[in-house]
Amino acid sequence: MIPSQALLVAAGAVPGACLRFLLVNQLTDRLPSRPWGTLVVNLLACFALGWLLPVLERPDAPPGASLLLITGFLGSLSTFSTLMVELLSVRAPGTLVRLALGSLLGGSLALMAGLALGR
Repeated sequence: MIPSQALLVAAGAVPGACLRFLLVNQLTDRLPSRPWGTLVVNLLACFALGWLLPVLERPDAPPGASLLLITGFLGSLSTFSTLMVELLSVRAPGTLVRLALGSLLGGSLALMAGLALGR
């Protein structure tokens, strides 16, 4: 039998992965290349993480909400491994650096902005 915690993670992961797929595909048509869409979705997920953390750490937060929303949904919405694979396709060194720094610095700033909003 699968533990209920794993089911919560899976229940959040499926819609998170589907949303990532849809958003990246929509953004790819509007941005220079696919890695930029992945960057935007990852930054959105970092912001949402920052916003949700303080909300879900409250004593009145529903049990399992963190597993469902943070580990499951946001964990599959954002994906470091996809970004790394897509960076392999980037041929211009300047673009590669902008994408990598945008992911690390932008993700950190988005997380802090979300935390500020969530508190």
